[in-house]
Amino acid sequence: MFVESAETFIEVTGAGSINLGVTLDCGQAFRWKKNDDDSWTGVVRGIETTVKETQDGLRFYGITKKQFEDIFFDYFDFGRDYDRVLKALSRDETMDFAVKKYGTIRILRQEPWEALCSFIFSACNNIPRIKGIIERFSENFGEKTKTSYTFPTAEKTASLTLDDLSVLRAGFRAPYVLNAAKAVASGEINLSALYYKNLEECEKELMTLQGVGKKVADCTLLFGLGHAEAFPVDRHIKRICEKLYPAGLPEYMKGVEGIAQQYMFHVQRMGDIN
Repeated sequence: MFVESAETFIEVTGAGSINLGVTLDCGQAFRWKKNDDDSWTGVVRGIETTVKETQDGLRFYGITKKQFEDIFFDYFDFGRDYDRVLKALSRDETMDFAVKKYGTIRILRQEPWEALCSFIFSACNNIPRIKGIIERFSENFGEKTKTSYTFPTAEKTASLTLDDLSVLRAGFRAPYVLNAAKAVASGEINLSALYYKNLEECEKELMTLQGVGKKVADCTLLFGLGHAEAFPVDRHIKRICEKLYPAGLPEYMKGVEGIAQQYMFHVQRMGDIN
């Protein structure tokens, strides 16, 4: 990987391929906005950046080289060899089709509280509505950045009331978010510790929270805590698995089930598979 600093941007090359648009807008993160020039603007761990896909890699605007190394290297999962992972997954006909059509979909390493909170908001919801709730949440309770807002911390959220959260129009999800924020802020749930525990232990701990079932737990672990073996299952993924993998996922998907799931989710969402 080569990271070069220019006057107005950071150029990243030699880090492996990425389909930036699909990666940022495939239902794993909800706060990236597409600009007219095909760049995307978002706020990651309190830092706003605009990122654009180039012929050789990615170009980041508004951040320093150190911020890339400290935050965005992990966020875009540059430490994983996606060429090797996708070569293995492509032994499967459906995965081979998906990879050839959509290229490299990377798993984003989001801040764990943001992932947990976002996927509690996602319960029984669709992506446009989830984005609206999270946008109102950030605008009302986050800190202003250059053009957007930071994601409210668990500590800030724990200080709120259900009346405060009524502005979100989040319905039955609001009490669950408030309860989760209090558990995280108090240390009852230590999200950072979940980086180092096995999947079953992590699921069990997260599922002690009201409103957190296995799917929300697995989404949090996959998209917020780097557990690539987590495999979130909704009704669409369940149907795909029953149709294509009735005996379970192939052995060569072991350890990267979550990456396979993201391809399944995307091709289903795009209407490529029923």
